Amino acid sequence: MKLSKKYLAHVVFESNDPASKTFDIALLAIIFGSIIVAVLDSVQSLHEAYGRWFYLLELGFTFLFTIEYILRVWLTSRTLKYVTSFYGIIDLLAILPVYLSFFIANTQLLSVIRALRLLRVIRIMKLGRYLAEADFLRESLKASATKIQLFLFTVLTIVLVMGTLMFVIEGPSSGFTSIPVAMYWAIVTLTTVGFGDITPVTPLGQLMASLIMLLGYAIIAVPTGIVSSEMARRKRPEHFEKLKSCTFCGFERIEEGDKFCRKCGNEIN
Repeated sequence: MKLSKKYLAHVVFESNDPASKTFDIALLAIIFGSIIVAVLDSVQSLHEAYGRWFYLLELGFTFLFTIEYILRVWLTSRTLKYVTSFYGIIDLLAILPVYLSFFIANTQLLSVIRALRLLRVIRIMKLGRYLAEADFLRESLKASATKIQLFLFTVLTIVLVMGTLMFVIEGPSSGFTSIPVAMYWAIVTLTTVGFGDITPVTPLGQLMASLIMLLGYAIIAVPTGIVSSEMARRKRPEHFEKLKSCTFCGFERIEEGDKFCRKCGNEIN
């Protein structure tokens, strides 16, 4: 088959024929290979023994990723949209660390960017089209945003009050040197983390700490209950009666009053 631009675009961007699937599988192998090399290279003993080989492998992986990135930029009909898209930025960041190492001496910290290549697995495996439940969760969180904001404001108020009281009760002699430090202690205690770097020593302070600990267990359950309640409400039959499907892409969460599909952007008839 002639390697036309249209055919190459089909191979790179689609996954419904043997050629496209082979391209995706090869790309998956390269992504996982580059991640394994980055992980092994972070081990000091392995870096000292095989650092040169790891570097050569990373150069090879980067060369392949560069070719793939150039292909996507060349083959797409919307170059600017792809370059500035989420996956376009991920593709670019995946190859930047090695090229920057040619000009900047210490770029070891940039190696963490390589881990972003794992995000490309979602696109390559075409999982995005099956993540309707992720949209459902996002919509539930969005609908609960006001309640959660009110909850967070209440928590911050409690932290401020408790921190101020502990600063007055315990004082600098017990480690509560300021109200911000006391607020830090209140957050650590309220979230039941309990680092133990600052502890109350007076009976009244210990009583306050006990109340904050008990309050923490109740507070942790509140945001979960808010989101769960919203999710349950959206699962009710009367809610789905107001939904319909897009005739173009099949998106099943078109609500009453929507004029355009939130997924494909086509006008709803």
